[in-house]
Amino acid sequence: MQDGTIFAGGAVATMGQGSAYGLIPDGAVVTQHGQVLWVGPASGVPSDYDAFKTVSLDGRLMTPALIDCHTHVVFGGDRAREFEMRLEGASYEEVARAGGGIVSTVKATRSASLEALVQTALPRVDAMIAEGVTTIEIKSGYGLDITTEMNMLRAARKIATLRPITVVTTFLGAHATPPEYKDHDDAYIDDVVIPALRAAHAEGLVDAVDGFCEGIAFQPHQIARVFEVAKGLGLPVKLHAEQLSNLGGARLAAAYGALSADHIEYLDEGGVIAMANAGTVGVILPGAFYTLRETQQPPIELLRAHSVPMALATDCNPGSSPMTSLLLAMNMGCTLFRMTPEEALAGVTRNAALALGMHDRGEIAAGRRADLTIWDVSHPAELAYRIGFNPLHTRLFGDTP
Repeated sequence: MQDGTIFAGGAVATMGQGSAYGLIPDGAVVTQHGQVLWVGPASGVPSDYDAFKTVSLDGRLMTPALIDCHTHVVFGGDRAREFEMRLEGASYEEVARAGGGIVSTVKATRSASLEALVQTALPRVDAMIAEGVTTIEIKSGYGLDITTEMNMLRAARKIATLRPITVVTTFLGAHATPPEYKDHDDAYIDDVVIPALRAAHAEGLVDAVDGFCEGIAFQPHQIARVFEVAKGLGLPVKLHAEQLSNLGGARLAAAYGALSADHIEYLDEGGVIAMANAGTVGVILPGAFYTLRETQQPPIELLRAHSVPMALATDCNPGSSPMTSLLLAMNMGCTLFRMTPEEALAGVTRNAALALGMHDRGEIAAGRRADLTIWDVSHPAELAYRIGFNPLHTRLFGDTP
């Protein structure tokens, strides 16, 4: 028997373009050596694969494995007290201006060893893996000094050696200005962000560069300085944009050919058009919207109208989205923002891969990685429909359980 597998006996949602979910009601997927060789109706499996082992889906659904394209899972401490403060009436911006928010995590993260950062992140990563996630993005941004920013990225790389998961690292030095640089944002960018980016890149720790473009963070012209360095290093960019106001961050990101613009609740049509022209993915983050009790919703209809791909992610972080469930993010995307279940599933598969610049996953197609999930459901819509329920049967990472 050759070293290959035929999965058959159930539905296959390829998430390819065309029919809804790319659904093949009685489908088959052929894999070998971590790669998909063939996908199609079970009745049409080529005879070339007759010697392959057959695994029955027993009526279950197979989809591409899930991808969480925006996370901050590496950090120290927690921000449960801020959760209480917001419930008592303080806004996210008020908490941040009072010395809370992002900078309140900095002290705990700076004091944590590399090993501690890894060990505290692993339970969060394990929760994601348990829901069928095989690829995650992990950002820095809670060190805000050169040493800790690099340690966060080293921790992210280490996680990929300890768990069967692909980790994409993103440098987010321009996340907030630390207390020692209060009111000196430009000096912080000069003294810390740019040198840290160059050092992390030299060590092979950076896959992409991000920033937080907002009134409580950095202005577009300051983010542009960081993006210029990223461009010079040959690194793709993405941006936290239009979360609390519209500073034109999405247009800036699009001007640099950004992989994605994330949050985008206050995005206007001009920004949407700029993203469409640049091929920039809109990453929808309902966990932060929910946690912060926001009311301004992302412009889903405009994104649809201009054919901007929409991804969904947990935004797992200690302050505004302490959530590790991508399945819950799918439900929130549908319930809070009226995304369709198909858009939600595309958002954590095909479009999430686009948001990371990864073209070898996110769909079930010949030549793609065999990162696959088998679910105890009969229809793809069930994945977004249920709340607090995990129907995962089997997760395959490069066709290995």
